[in-house]
Amino acid sequence: MSRVLDIWRSWPVAQRAAVGALAGAILVGCAIGAYFIFKRPGDVANEDVGFKAAEVTKKVARGDERIDWPLYGLNRARTRYLPAKGLGPPFRTLWHFDAGELLEFSPIVIDSTIYVMNNDAEVFALNSSTGNVKWKREIGRLSASSPAYSHANDRLYLTTLEPGQAVALDAKTGKVEWRRQLPGRSESSPVVAAGRVYFGSESGDVFALDEDNGKVAWQTSVEGNVKAGPALHDGTLYVGDYAGKMYAMRTDNGEIRWDSSDIGASFGRSGRFYSTPAVSFGRVYAGNADGRVYSFDEGTGDVAWSQSLSGFVYAAPAVADAKGVPPAVFIGSNAGTAYALNARSGNEIWSTEVGGEISGAGSVVGDVFYLSDVDLEKTVGFDIGSGNAVFNEDRGAYNPVISDGELIFLTGYASIAALEPKRKKDGPKKKQKKSKKG
Repeated sequence: MSRVLDIWRSWPVAQRAAVGALAGAILVGCAIGAYFIFKRPGDVANEDVGFKAAEVTKKVARGDERIDWPLYGLNRARTRYLPAKGLGPPFRTLWHFDAGELLEFSPIVIDSTIYVMNNDAEVFALNSSTGNVKWKREIGRLSASSPAYSHANDRLYLTTLEPGQAVALDAKTGKVEWRRQLPGRSESSPVVAAGRVYFGSESGDVFALDEDNGKVAWQTSVEGNVKAGPALHDGTLYVGDYAGKMYAMRTDNGEIRWDSSDIGASFGRSGRFYSTPAVSFGRVYAGNADGRVYSFDEGTGDVAWSQSLSGFVYAAPAVADAKGVPPAVFIGSNAGTAYALNARSGNEIWSTEVGGEISGAGSVVGDVFYLSDVDLEKTVGFDIGSGNAVFNEDRGAYNPVISDGELIFLTGYASIAALEPKRKKDGPKKKQKKSKKG
């Protein structure tokens, strides 16, 4: 080291200055290069991407008819918006059901029956008026998804993590109709249409199975694990993977129509799509682990906009065109903030702090956006126009509420509660009725 210093000191001052300047320039250049390589990319706003504004959906008045909520996200496009009239808070509790284990995903409701699967892969059928168990069936050891119902043959379709499989059950009895072993685990909530059952797998595949017998109609491989449930609209499936890509696939043969990448996080890392997408307004909306919500053109996959939120976005969005608010995307972040974003531009309409981590998908029923907080184990409801809190219940974890147009069914950590709107003439709160486990 002393020899190097002696050589350095022997150089003329001008030469030392030139070498020092060069070294400084190299360091500055390296610093600038590192900044551009590792910095978090900025958001996108592409005004050239089209937007198809829909007419405001007519509300269904409470008491008119019972509404089916037959799969995760309400409909095949997974919009999570039920325009129910007269179904807002305050509520009173009619019954309470204990599922024994975590309910990470919400139930579905068909006619007078609720179907739900807990994390132990136990499937329950409940009377929606009383909470009493109609039947119970264990189909595996571990699960994290919602059932999907088909009117075509009165069956439920489910996926499990352990073992990795898809299962069909008779909806009336819980009898296993068929099982299909998969090359990987699955927590992808299925969607059913035209005789086929669609879902993804951690093997990096998207499947279409025959609804009647479970045979593989097609199997398409993608670049990463598929944990999200696919959304379906106009003959196309939309689903994201853990390589940070969103895909559009033909429902008839699984051909990829387009794929589009997320922008990514800092340090050159891509994000991950855990969020089940929602399709509306000619767009595909989904949250990403890079902390953004994305809006893709439904036909081309071009990114219309991205909007950075506070923290990861594992939650699926709810998308609504409702009176009192522009077409909007409602979603929560794991940093504990609820957002309403303009569906056309991505601009924030309102945001509000909830308190703890939001990992599950919210839903909009009537004029209220419901979200669950897994840290505080509570469910909060916000007026969709103002963002003001109008409901707060000390039960909740991941996916908060569904409805049949008559009642609200709230999912707690390991329970379901049936809520009915209070009327002015309602007296003191009645004692809760607790149903028996199956």
